[in-house]
Amino acid sequence: MSELLLGIDVGTYSSKGVLVRPDGTIVKSATVPHTMDIPYPGWAEQDADGVWWNDVLELCRELIDGDSVRGSDIAAVAVSAIGPCLLPLDSAGRPLRKGILYGVDTRAVSEIAELTERLGEDAVIRHSGMAFTSQAIGPKIRWLQRHEPEVWAATHKLHTASSYLVYRLTGEHVMDRHTASHYMPLIDIHSLEWNDALGSGLAERDLLPRLGWSDEQAGVISAAAAEATGLAAGTPVAVGAVDALSEAISAGVTRPGDLMIMYGSTTFFILIEDEPHPDPRVWTTAGAFEGQYALAAGMSTTGSLTRWFRDHFARDLPEDSAYQELFDGAQRVPPGAEGLLLLPYFSGERTPINDPLAKGVLAGLTLAHGRDHLYRSVLEGVALGIRHNLDTFQAIGAPIDRIMAVGGGAQSETWPQIVSDASHARQHIPGITLGASYGDAYLAGLCAGLVEPGSIHAWNPPQTSLQPNEEYYSLYDQRYRQYQALYRATRDIVHGLGAN
Repeated sequence: MSELLLGIDVGTYSSKGVLVRPDGTIVKSATVPHTMDIPYPGWAEQDADGVWWNDVLELCRELIDGDSVRGSDIAAVAVSAIGPCLLPLDSAGRPLRKGILYGVDTRAVSEIAELTERLGEDAVIRHSGMAFTSQAIGPKIRWLQRHEPEVWAATHKLHTASSYLVYRLTGEHVMDRHTASHYMPLIDIHSLEWNDALGSGLAERDLLPRLGWSDEQAGVISAAAAEATGLAAGTPVAVGAVDALSEAISAGVTRPGDLMIMYGSTTFFILIEDEPHPDPRVWTTAGAFEGQYALAAGMSTTGSLTRWFRDHFARDLPEDSAYQELFDGAQRVPPGAEGLLLLPYFSGERTPINDPLAKGVLAGLTLAHGRDHLYRSVLEGVALGIRHNLDTFQAIGAPIDRIMAVGGGAQSETWPQIVSDASHARQHIPGITLGASYGDAYLAGLCAGLVEPGSIHAWNPPQTSLQPNEEYYSLYDQRYRQYQALYRATRDIVHGLGAN
């Protein structure tokens, strides 16, 4: 009897797949690395077939070996991916260009300003639940219309990364409501349905996929997908989710008051709510399940910043142990990095400042500082940015009852502990840190009726907890004030530098 649940997640720098039994037991997993294209400063793209779909095929080849696991052993599939992205398809369902990525792609700065002025920020927030930022897809649609009119003229459907993969698997055009929330101003945050009341002329309704909840069935594996992947034709496929939401689900962040902090290439936050709290500093979206909302936020360069640091300043370290040696070095430096302070805005910044023109700033350098100090300042700069987002949630009036830390950066306690110290916050780390693909497997189980709602808490309970060190409260409170002041003092300067 088919009972294995297949979850696949396509991330910024790698894709992961996992086979899970209905009780949460992991049977097999695999990872495929890839890259992100940055053709111009402020742009971020990936090839939909050469990266996203190719990774799905590679993962299926690794997981479905025809011996220990056959396609017929898999009862259901769910896929998540980076998002929100913009991918135009032609009438035959073929990508017309590389996918334009989420908020790390800041090309649509002028379109954000144009749409905000034309529609009015208050009206946009009332309709869409958030203000225009680099995370929003509407301005990127306007950019596509303006700068690539031949592509726009040939566009038949607009997709994001996860919905494109669902389309390749099933032939169905469907997008989860959480991701669709960022297709503002084309969606009404209250009805959670497509609505062009503010988006008239931006995109016709027939260009948009139908909407679904993450645990609903989008379709079944088509004959063409079965031949390509080794999956059995007719296998149910869930609507799925953006990677961050699936990662939150994997850690049991499913109840109002639960907050996920995802330590990935970017740091992403998802706070589950039972009612929306619209605010221009963060993103009000649909949740994964019917009746739920999520308050989402995201920093632009966090894990990718540590990768940049390793690639440029730690080339002498063995590749397989470089990060651990950098973390060990950072631990030898006292809190406060002996006077260094870093703004981690290396690709603009998303929440809560929503400044696509922001840049990285390192202040306080002396001849006494070395690599360990610099790396500690990177970790602390990100930690202070995380605190900025947590303080913003509190200011909005959105209660946080429990924080779950997930992602690659949470696999070493060094970084999350710095975050707990800097933000005075207790964090829990789940026993299984496989990530979004594990949450996808759970969504596949819900879709197929093989798991009970809420059983993810039995699948993956918290394993460890990190308590903030009270002795560092005063120091980090001072650093936090200096962090905010440093941004205000350098904002106009770095904006000007970026214009040259």
